[in-house]
Order: sequence, then C-alpha cells, then structure tokens
Amino acid sequence: MGSVAASLTIHQLLGRIVYFHALFIEPSLAPSAPSRPGPVCCNHGPEPDRGTISELLTDSAWAALVEVATTLPAHDHPCPKAKDACCATCRVVTAAAAVGAGWARTEHRSYQRAEPAETLLRACELAAAARLGRAFATQHTAWCPALDQLSGPVAPPATDELPLTGELLALWANPIADVHRPVTNWLNHCTGLDDVRRVLETRSTES
Repeated sequence: MGSVAASLTIHQLLGRIVYFHALFIEPSLAPSAPSRPGPVCCNHGPEPDRGTISELLTDSAWAALVEVATTLPAHDHPCPKAKDACCATCRVVTAAAAVGAGWARTEHRSYQRAEPAETLLRACELAAAARLGRAFATQHTAWCPALDQLSGPVAPPATDELPLTGELLALWANPIADVHRPVTNWLNHCTGLDDVRRVLETRSTES
C-alpha cells in the first residue's frame, strides 16, 4: 500500500468521509452525551514503542478522520493520556469506531425516527474500526494490539438500510481495489438525510 496510486486512493476515501459527514451527518446530529475517555492506548502499556500521533498522524490526511470523530463525542473515546505520544494506530481505530457508530445512529434516527439497536451500532463500530484501522496500519507499517482485539468479520448494514454507513464500510473493505467506485451513486444527488430518506421510502413503496 506504499504506492502513489494507493496513497491517492486512501486520500480520496478519507475525503469522501469528510464530505459525507459535513453534508449529511453533521447537520442532523442530535444532542449527545459529552465525550469520555476510553482505555489507555498501547503506547502507555508494557510495550510503548508504536508509532506516535506526532510521527504518523498529525500532518497526515488521516488527521481528518480524527477531526470528524471529535464531532461525535458520544462515540469518540480516545486514550486519556498525552495525545502526541499516543499510538497513532490506536487513535485511528477509536476514531473509525466513532464514525461507524455515530453515522449509524444518525442515519437510523433520521430514517426510522427511533434509536437503533445496540447490536447494530456495535457491528458498525467494529467493522469501521477494523477496516480503517487495518488500512492505516498497512499503509504506515504500524500494526498494534488494538487491531488484534477487534473481533472477526462483521456483516455491515445493507446500503438500502443505512446508505452512508453501508457505503463507508463497503468502500473500506478493500480500499485499494483496482476498480473503485462509490457503492450507492445516487447519494451524489442528495443534499441531506431528508433526501436520502425520501429515496428509501420511494424504493420501499415500489418494491
């Protein structure tokens, strides 16, 4: 994943996360609980020699993922220790988990007008953490125990159930595939989650 083409693809996918978040998710966020720290990252454990945030993340395109995660305080649980010395891979994993769960909750509320099941949020959280975390670790040769602690493959939600979250997880399942296109092209013609909801309702009545 060290090639120029692979890096460009990663940058494009990260840009798509920022774009979708700004256009669809952030305007629809409901008030949520304040952020609370998660467990300490591996750089504050017995083997503290992983690549740090200051070394791998601060000036990287991946920093955009962390910025998106901080707008989802109920789901973002970073290490409580000094930020710059934290493991960069751990931070990407926690940020990706926040985006997966935060997007799923926001989409579900917007379409179903109800709180999603915790099992759905957990599935999206784990899938996002595993897929984006592994892409970062592979790109930077920065594997860490946080990735080993994630469970096996988790079935993502269908794109006709949660289109944004489903596309996010599908695109990152194999982020440097030779043929790389958006999974749900019709999202490009929507300007908010109300538009997405109307498309889903129309398709439901037609089926």
